[in-house]
Amino acid sequence: MASRGNKSLVPEAKEGLNRFKIEAAREVGVNLKNGYNGDITSREAGSIGGQMVKKMIQSYEEGLK
Repeated sequence: MASRGNKSLVPEAKEGLNRFKIEAAREVGVNLKNGYNGDITSREAGSIGGQMVKKMIQSYEEGLK
């Protein structure tokens, strides 16, 4: 199976995902800017990703109720 790399399956969702990422970053106290954010630490990037996963799980669980 060929790797798809960094291509989105739904390109139209990119803007929504960026807003979601910035919202999660604010919640964990990381200042993201539009564009390049290569100056943040691995710990900060991980905390953003972890917050995004946490919110997705919460949303899914609320949908099960």
